[in-house]
Amino acid sequence: MQYPVYLDYNATTPCHPDVLEKMVPWFSQHFGNAASKNHPYGWIAEDAVEQAREQIAQLIGVKSKEVIFTSGATESINLAIQGIFNAYTNENQHFITCATEHKAVLDTFAYLESKGAEVTYLGVNSKGEIDLSELQACIQTNTKMIALMWANNETGIIHPIQKIAQIAAEKQIIFFTDAVQAVGKINLDIEGIHLLALSAHKFYGPKGVGALYIRHNHPLPKPAPLIWGGGHEKTFRSGTLNVPGIVGMGEAAAIRLQNMQIENRRLALLRDRLENRLLEINGTQLNGSKANRLTHVSNISFAGVEGEEFLRMLNKKIAVSSGSACTSISPKPSHVLAAMGIDSDLGRASVRFSLGLDTTEEKVDAAISHVKESLSVLRS
Repeated sequence: MQYPVYLDYNATTPCHPDVLEKMVPWFSQHFGNAASKNHPYGWIAEDAVEQAREQIAQLIGVKSKEVIFTSGATESINLAIQGIFNAYTNENQHFITCATEHKAVLDTFAYLESKGAEVTYLGVNSKGEIDLSELQACIQTNTKMIALMWANNETGIIHPIQKIAQIAAEKQIIFFTDAVQAVGKINLDIEGIHLLALSAHKFYGPKGVGALYIRHNHPLPKPAPLIWGGGHEKTFRSGTLNVPGIVGMGEAAAIRLQNMQIENRRLALLRDRLENRLLEINGTQLNGSKANRLTHVSNISFAGVEGEEFLRMLNKKIAVSSGSACTSISPKPSHVLAAMGIDSDLGRASVRFSLGLDTTEEKVDAAISHVKESLSVLRS
């Protein structure tokens, strides 16, 4: 099969070759259960897990004992949000989040609302930015958590995390951030953050493994477990550990720590080349801000075409999406773009381009040509 040019790295990334090579022995030669404490098979597996834990901790700038392995970001998000809700059982609870969060966050809060929690959903301006004064005004005496993503998965917009953390600290409120799109892409300052979700397959690690950072040494509650049975991961997440996946996640973290800055500069040039050429086309607009966003992401609306038909034509030669991979099957416009005030028809005709390791200038130019050809056909 002839694959199209891949420009959907926010949806997932391929395993780095060094990551794959590192993982292979842990499926067969070193197949032990990391919880088996009585023989070398278990000891070796446990050592590998702890090495990976340290590699991930170094990438995000935390202590290794604060990293809890999960099956991925969705589980980490649920553990963080539901776990805090369960930790405050029998109390009136209020949470603050944002209308542009990932569906894993929004759907979890919708579930908590069905259980009696009160949730405030902050709005955003036309660039996807929150108003910190609105955040402060929404805080109540029973507010238990502020949950705001580090970088938006559709527009790449980066929230002012340090300022949000300061607000949470002043009010003694738990601050959780979905950092899935930020980890391995930008330097993180985790001061004041209590909980942080990340996923291996967003930074060239394997699918099916992620982690939750749980800050130690503070008086606020930690999340109650959602999964019971054996007390693994300091009782936060029971279950046999995915040793090959964890080893791969650790190796991917180590590679990103070493190469992130160089790769960011390379991708910024390619993204700007793609974006500037596409924005020269009549009826196009950038969704979000040019100033404060990830270097590899561009979200552009194309007027004068039907969104579903346009996306179908684009994907014959370039793999792109109209938003999150979790909602790409829906014909509805992106909830992120809708919150930014973008018209529904234009929202459906918006495309997220996200670049990565295998993106080259030649591939970018091929993508530009195909977008122009597709628009010419559909607008004629």
